[in-house]
Amino acid sequence: MVSPRALSLRLRLFLVILPPLLLVSVLLGFWRFQAAQRTSEDLFDRSLLAAALAISRDVAISEGDALSPSTRNFISDAGGGEIFYHVTGPAGFYVTGYAYPPRPAQPLARDSPSYYEARYRDEEMRVLRIIEEGTFNDQPGQMVVTVWQRISDRQAFARDLAFRAIALMSGLMITLALVVWFGVQIGLRPLNSLMDAINKRSPDDLSRIRRPVPTEVAGVVATLNRLLGQVQDSLETHQSFISDAAHQLRNPAAALLALAETLPDVRDETERAARQAELIAAARASARLANQLLSLERLRYDVDQARVRFDLGDVVETVCENLAPVALSRDIDFVLDRSELALPVDGNPVLIGEAVTNLIENALRHGGDQMTRITVRTDADDATIVVTVQDDGLGIPLDQAETAFRRFSQLRNGEGTGLGLAIVEQVVRRHSGTVRLEDVANGTCVRLEFPRADQPEIK
Repeated sequence: MVSPRALSLRLRLFLVILPPLLLVSVLLGFWRFQAAQRTSEDLFDRSLLAAALAISRDVAISEGDALSPSTRNFISDAGGGEIFYHVTGPAGFYVTGYAYPPRPAQPLARDSPSYYEARYRDEEMRVLRIIEEGTFNDQPGQMVVTVWQRISDRQAFARDLAFRAIALMSGLMITLALVVWFGVQIGLRPLNSLMDAINKRSPDDLSRIRRPVPTEVAGVVATLNRLLGQVQDSLETHQSFISDAAHQLRNPAAALLALAETLPDVRDETERAARQAELIAAARASARLANQLLSLERLRYDVDQARVRFDLGDVVETVCENLAPVALSRDIDFVLDRSELALPVDGNPVLIGEAVTNLIENALRHGGDQMTRITVRTDADDATIVVTVQDDGLGIPLDQAETAFRRFSQLRNGEGTGLGLAIVEQVVRRHSGTVRLEDVANGTCVRLEFPRADQPEIK
């Protein structure tokens, strides 16, 4: 059995259009057949009346059994079959026609033509009797004319007309079906042309479809163009990311290779230890860069898959505990000013923790030798959770904020990857928050804002 979804659009339209027309045609045909049958019965009865009047006229004129040629032709070839007749004159004496007419089952009215059905020689007949006043052979009185016709002949004639009507209607329906079938094909020609144009495209061709289409299909083409644009933007983003990542990984990989190649030739233990320390530092930098690249790419897909409700204060405190030894080892005051209020946030705690980590590491790498203090604060109001990371180092000019948050961008040459602030910006944006630089007297202050979640659900 063919699934409805497997039917072609052409066949679907054909099945939608034709069956209602077929049903209406059948109903109209049945009604027309019934009406035609009633009309034919009336016409047949009128032909009986015309035959009776013609016979009465001819008998009265000839005063005998002589019928005119036109009357004889009429009664022998009437529309509903041959007409039989019987005529009696005054006092009921036989004049002409068949000897005995069909008898009615009950008495008939004498002042008007009377129709009835009766059996005659084992056949059903339609009978008409008329009574006229007149003079026959100089005798005044009533002349009774009875005419009758086989009902089977009438029905055969009606069936013949019906079959002709059915044949005509069948021909019209077949013609209509062909018109609908090929008409739908012609109507769908723009869609087929559009499909052929899309099939002929190469896999690399994601340009907009500019082929003219009917109004009913314009929305589909617009949606398809929008999808093609999104796919093209996504591919360009991935290609740019891969190109940038390959460029950024090339230098650390080359440094690791150079250090690894020279290390076996170093004989002096002090220099060997220094080279090993450099190799370890380069490996850590490469690992950090790779992790940041993965975090940046994961932001495109995973942020909604691990969304939970958590206290942002706990995440910030954990990050500060992990980085405090690094800051303290450089004689930098490292302060966490945590709000006493709960800080409920809906999101991915790992990614938000990565963002706060990047802010602190960015300060440690780019704050300069004169930096003496890093302060991390958390706060909240009725609608917003706020995290600020402030240092007293070299600082980032406010007019260069856009450059600072761009991927692989650095305001000054250094050991960073240029991904820290870019990751921060994407994490915050994926959590419906905002990030901006604050105007401070010296150093840098980065402010993160997240939508506050409902307080009662914090556990």
